Amino acid sequence: MDATGKGVVITGAGHGIGRALAHRFAAEGAQVVVNDVDAGAASAVASEVDGYAAPGDAASDDGVGVLIDAARDHLGTIDVYCANAGVDVGAGLDAPESDWAKAIEVNTMAHVRAARRLVPAWLDAEGGTFVVTASAAGLLTMLGSPTYSVTKHAAVAFAEWLSVTYGHRGVTVHCVCPQGVQTRMLDNAGPLKDLLSHDTALTPEQVAESVWQGMADGSFLVLPHPEVAEYYAYRAAKPDKWQVAMRKLQQRLDEGGAR
Repeated sequence: MDATGKGVVITGAGHGIGRALAHRFAAEGAQVVVNDVDAGAASAVASEVDGYAAPGDAASDDGVGVLIDAARDHLGTIDVYCANAGVDVGAGLDAPESDWAKAIEVNTMAHVRAARRLVPAWLDAEGGTFVVTASAAGLLTMLGSPTYSVTKHAAVAFAEWLSVTYGHRGVTVHCVCPQGVQTRMLDNAGPLKDLLSHDTALTPEQVAESVWQGMADGSFLVLPHPEVAEYYAYRAAKPDKWQVAMRKLQQRLDEGGAR
């Protein structure tokens, strides 16, 4: 894991996990391209890490294309792409179509569209790394949010497919699935904040360190919260009991909301 001089692109890097990743890669000598829809935040983080700001939409087909073209112009070669941007929109069965569309675009299709543009060049160069920031919700579920749950499950599934399909040809894929992280998303989680923080809400820097170690170890699944591995194994081994437990948590949330 020598990142010296490597070209790294990080989406959603203006805040939270993305910002921490930018600092972690820069500390290892990488050349970092900082992307965020918040142009001011992207510029600020780029200044912090002596990187290059490429603000804009990293989800739409056109936006992904603009970002990757700009990154290649600046870096020459993209060695690592961290598809980190994500949104938590839409609650309950009545979540509007617009929230579903946004969640699908940002949490899932952004990864697909980036991979379409990156993988062919990586196959020719015999190497490249794609890092997907998914969520523990992509392995388990997110109470209250069908949009987040479904699109993060899809992100995990796409990362797995990408790894299985191209791993033997030099494309390395890492899928990051944290639980509670001290970000704006957690602050805005309402009644779920305490539940997501049950196993300790990590700092973005702790997650970034887990990503770095996972890359060094060659791990596909990067689980900053080790408890998630236990939950995931229990869910697979005893799906009915897992659902009973989750329903009890949902009931507690419902009762708390009623009070």
